[in-house]
Amino acid sequence: MTRTVADARAVTSTLDFQKLFAARLYAARVRPYLAAALFALSPVESRRVPTMAVDRHWRCYVSPTFVARSSVEDLAGVWVHEVSHLLRDHHGRGDRVAAERDLHGPGERLRMNIAADFEINDDVYGDGLCLPRDAVVPALLRLPVGLLMEEYLRLFRLGPYTQDLVWLDCGSGADGLDREWELGPDGAHGLSPQERDAVRFRVAQGISARPGDVPKGWQRWAEEAFHPPQPWRDLLGAAIRSAATGQGAGEDYSYGRPARRSTSLPGVVLPSLRRRPPQVSVVIDTSGSVSDAELGSALLEVAAIVRAVGGRRDLVSVLPCDATAGIVHRLCRAEGIPLVGGGGTDLRTGFVRALGTRPRPDVVVVLTDGQTPWPPERPACRTVVGLFRREPVSWEEDDPDYVPDPPPAWARVVTIGPH
Repeated sequence: MTRTVADARAVTSTLDFQKLFAARLYAARVRPYLAAALFALSPVESRRVPTMAVDRHWRCYVSPTFVARSSVEDLAGVWVHEVSHLLRDHHGRGDRVAAERDLHGPGERLRMNIAADFEINDDVYGDGLCLPRDAVVPALLRLPVGLLMEEYLRLFRLGPYTQDLVWLDCGSGADGLDREWELGPDGAHGLSPQERDAVRFRVAQGISARPGDVPKGWQRWAEEAFHPPQPWRDLLGAAIRSAATGQGAGEDYSYGRPARRSTSLPGVVLPSLRRRPPQVSVVIDTSGSVSDAELGSALLEVAAIVRAVGGRRDLVSVLPCDATAGIVHRLCRAEGIPLVGGGGTDLRTGFVRALGTRPRPDVVVVLTDGQTPWPPERPACRTVVGLFRREPVSWEEDDPDYVPDPPPAWARVVTIGPH
């Protein structure tokens, strides 16, 4: 009888907005660089969520019962957690990884939510912000810290160790899957795409203004918000299609999804031809004519390339090159790669070294200022050239008439830098 009365009180209770807003203010005080995003969220009372959740339109759904039983400090941690899903674009990334890896259904979206929580919870707490009770952290599954959602997705499956996490639901803002209890694009108090971008930019400004007080994960996020990478996803998509035109290249047979023609052969299961992500070799021009700022931009492009291949760092290698090719680096973290150089430029040696690696790359991406000789013949793979923007007068001080040879016609060329 006592439990029935308690349940009735929980159902009839209303959301304590005063406590909820006090927690948001507390979160903004201990994480001032996130204040613009925290106050951009519109709270919505909901008894359909276990704790708090967000949709892709920047609404925050809040359980009255959860607020009633939580401290202000714990609620502040959840505020920061939920807004981190939106700032890190977990909804957009969830949609992309679902399409790329053929991940569908509520079970796979739960895995995405768990992986996204791992990415957030391993570096946003401490320094005045409490880790919420029942927070999902990588140590729960004995996984390393510091990885991205896409990487965590490859490291675990649902099973006995995740049995206690079936309650987890941070909304479509965490995994991209719309919920029936969300208000949708036409509901009240949502943010337009332009307003969301403006919030992200203000947060990035706040982080850049106080780099010594911000975790490295947020610093990297702010750099990408200020200097968005070029659309390598489109370029690499074209590169994959080009690589796949050769017999057996860029594709593999898989029994994970039987071929459609199996239905015409009862009792026989035929494999289907599945596209595999490409091996990518990135050659970075480290000659003296390339500035430190451009090298930093190159590392941002490397991070974008990793995301374009589904977060698979094992598929991306980086090769610094000036007049001679350096050591091929398998990618762990882009900022950990030594970009050694400073001499003249001859990227032909970089092509030779890149094409000689094993496994052989499907795509070679070259990031350069263009002041280099080019291979006389087309490599046996797709080539994408990212050119750092240059004004014609800055090519060569001693020879004002000098203009470097343009990239060859067989390369796909995109200019990197402000327009």
